[in-house]
Amino acid sequence: MNTRDAILRAALRVIGEQGVAGLTNRRIVAEAGVSLGSLTYHFPSQTELLREALLLFVEDETGRLAGLAEAQRAEDLSLADAAATVERVLEAMPMSIDEIASLELYLQAGRDPELRDATRRCFAAYDDLAVTILRALGVPGPERLAGPVVALIAGLQLRRLATGAPPATPAGDALLMLIGGDQR
Repeated sequence: MNTRDAILRAALRVIGEQGVAGLTNRRIVAEAGVSLGSLTYHFPSQTELLREALLLFVEDETGRLAGLAEAQRAEDLSLADAAATVERVLEAMPMSIDEIASLELYLQAGRDPELRDATRRCFAAYDDLAVTILRALGVPGPERLAGPVVALIAGLQLRRLATGAPPATPAGDALLMLIGGDQR
């Protein structure tokens, strides 16, 4: 890993642990194991470092999501299979600093209009994955439902992170209710 990448990944870890407000040069260099001179050479300002960290996250996340979407295109899923898969994926995700860092970065994009293009790309990848799965399930109007599906899953993850407990309605059941496959 090169110095620039080490700094960006360290910044993401610091953001996940301390929030954007905790992103100090001293913490970043300690986490990355680089000198202060290396940090300021690569990133002359905190704003630039935040932007680049978000872009790195978006690049990693869109690549991961594209792989998931491609795998789902090959699957023959039933609605119940899709709901169970969503539930398994969410339960297997650790409540980690990486998840918290992504939320911090999305909030920062709300404050910094120059970050919004990157967050739009990330959410477009989430939407593409949702459309792919909904289309494979034969759900009518998958493009129309993608945003609400992504929002539902993101909201349930936020709730899980904030409370430390799974939601009362499992994500798979909530997904089925949203797309009309379960009227329990």
